[in-house]
Amino acid sequence: MLRRLPVTNPESRFERYTRDYVDGETPEQGLQIYRDDTKSILSENKSPDLPFRFSLNAYRGCAHGCAYCYARQTHEYLGWGGGSDFERKILIKPNAATLLRERFEREAWRGDLIVISANTDAYQPIERQFELTRSCLEVCVEYRNPVHIITRSALIERDIDLLSQLRREASIGVSVSVTFWNPETARAIEPYAPPPSRRIETIRRLSAADIPVMVHVAPLIPGLSDSDLIPILEAAREAGALGAMYMPVRLPGPAKVVFEERLREHIPLRAEKVLTRIREMRDGKLNEARFFERQRGVGSYAALLEQTFEVTAKRLGFKDLPSVKSTFRRPSRKRQLGLFD
Repeated sequence: MLRRLPVTNPESRFERYTRDYVDGETPEQGLQIYRDDTKSILSENKSPDLPFRFSLNAYRGCAHGCAYCYARQTHEYLGWGGGSDFERKILIKPNAATLLRERFEREAWRGDLIVISANTDAYQPIERQFELTRSCLEVCVEYRNPVHIITRSALIERDIDLLSQLRREASIGVSVSVTFWNPETARAIEPYAPPPSRRIETIRRLSAADIPVMVHVAPLIPGLSDSDLIPILEAAREAGALGAMYMPVRLPGPAKVVFEERLREHIPLRAEKVLTRIREMRDGKLNEARFFERQRGVGSYAALLEQTFEVTAKRLGFKDLPSVKSTFRRPSRKRQLGLFD
């Protein structure tokens, strides 16, 4: 059960007025669910440094509460904060599967790969109740549309039946994010995500079901999780992961405030070292928004981490996941043509 948290939100860029509380008056905030009646479920990516065109997010906000989450700033578009609002005010898109099916029925759809969870985790705790991700996967199975899922949640194991069907009839890949190896550090920075050992077990169970899995050592936080890089890669490979990637942390907007606050509260003796290392890798800043540059760091320490990753990945035998197959088809049209067979 999610505990109630004080309302500590960085100021939104889009709000003219802010509210300050006197010590002792800060209200507590439980989980709040809101309905999002969006008219479209697929987002088209136009960023040149990302290897996919379409993504699907059935939720906005994420109850995992990861301090570094780059998606925190998206809550500001709603007039909310990127702190506890992002973690406790969650929007659901109840018509997600219907909207996806409508998109698949359009003549212009050609069966492009869909990345699920490019923004917030599709298997955060409320998915157990609403099953929006599962219903979208059912549509992808029906239309044999390729899918790649990014998650840090063990709840994905519930849907191994659908993932296996996609594996047989279309294309499926899963990326499991493992940021830390130390469980205490993970609990401090990612308070409601499963512990690292449980995510490794998820890799093991997916791999045992012949689901291609990649481990994301992301974000890699210098001074905090850089020493975890090799143990995570070794554990993931032993569990059956086929591919691996890493990405240095970047802290846009409210993520910068939330991360620093969490770091100083729970790991105070290492806080300055961590922030200094991040700035070294981000050209004196805590964030990097430029395409391509945001996925890599600069400087000698960043180069050392990159070399460490490449040497370790090669030693362990990590490879690219299987290529995406063109398998899309519209079942309704197939049935109509069958009348004339």
